[in-house]
Amino acid sequence: MAREINLVPDIKKEMIKALKLRNFIFFLCIVISASAIGIMAILGMVVAGQSIALNEKKQVLNEMSIKINSYEDLTDFLTLQNQVEKLNEIADNKNLLSRVFNVLLVLQPTNGDTIDLSDLSVDLTNATMAFSAQADAKSEPYIDYNVLDAFKKSMNYLTYDYGKYVDKNGDDIPSYCIIEKDYNGTFFAEGDNLYAYWAIERDGCAPKKEAEKDSNKEEDDGLIKTEIVVDQPEEETEEAKEEEEESATLYGYEYEIYDETGENVVKIWRTPMFEEWISGKKMDLSGNIYNVPHFESECVNYIITKKNDEIVWEKQNDKCKLVPDGEEGIMINGSSNGIDDTGQLVLRFSAVINFDPEVFRFANYHLIAFAPYGKYNVTDSYTQIQNMFKERAADVDGPEGGEE
Repeated sequence: MAREINLVPDIKKEMIKALKLRNFIFFLCIVISASAIGIMAILGMVVAGQSIALNEKKQVLNEMSIKINSYEDLTDFLTLQNQVEKLNEIADNKNLLSRVFNVLLVLQPTNGDTIDLSDLSVDLTNATMAFSAQADAKSEPYIDYNVLDAFKKSMNYLTYDYGKYVDKNGDDIPSYCIIEKDYNGTFFAEGDNLYAYWAIERDGCAPKKEAEKDSNKEEDDGLIKTEIVVDQPEEETEEAKEEEEESATLYGYEYEIYDETGENVVKIWRTPMFEEWISGKKMDLSGNIYNVPHFESECVNYIITKKNDEIVWEKQNDKCKLVPDGEEGIMINGSSNGIDDTGQLVLRFSAVINFDPEVFRFANYHLIAFAPYGKYNVTDSYTQIQNMFKERAADVDGPEGGEE
């Protein structure tokens, strides 16, 4: 029997191990190579597909470009489209010259003294007003220079207010639905309290939630409606008429008839009815208002306290100053004595006032300017302010004349 004798067992074992490792590495290289070829094939297909898709898109774009370029009014169309898209931006940046009248009225002294304008120039872009005027003291000690000094110091206390009207649910009421002034241009007020009318029946002016409810009620799922007519008495009693008038509502709001237009309107208080609303749980001591249409100011805050069942409130407006720099916001160019058209001695001067640009912005709705004591019965009517203008006073010869 033949026998094999392994004289170098360790060397052979290492050789077999090396052969196995070589075979495994070779097999692994084959697998990796095959995978790489597969990936390359997939990537090639993707690239080819994208190339085909891009060519198709390019062809479509070329066809559309040819079609668009053949449109004769293309330039006008693109210009019009661009302007339409910018309408909101244009409206937000629009300024209202008519607010100058409101501003002019609150600049007037309130103690009987007068400041009459000779000429006026308004720069809405920079929110500045340049004018020539004459001051005339009508109260003791009849010193015209005191009138001018008080006029300068009043710049520290001039304010304005703007915001939005909302219904009892807190939804905005469009500005064109609000009537704030009578035909003379005077803001509606009772005493010191401002109010406005909501033309609730105009197109687009009905409250959103109530209008939706009424619309849902009218839908009847195809059922046939039968109207039952009941004979009414020819004449109603006075008591019945009063009850009907008291209970008359539109969309859940009590309304009245606005005499100047005959419209059905809802009265909205711009100045909060503190005692009434707080006692009726429509307003809390933090100033939050519920379940009643009201005005939401962007400028005014109310500090409300209750002492011994008495409501005490204070109005604060630190954000909306008509002349932000106060007394530094007015520049007096020169002053001198003069004689007006009635022969009275007056003080002539020229000035430039720098106003807050927000005062003239169209986007700031329902804006009112206030004099230091809270004057509100102002108007945008030129007729009312034309008496503020007078012919410029003549020079004074002698020791009373001269510049200061």
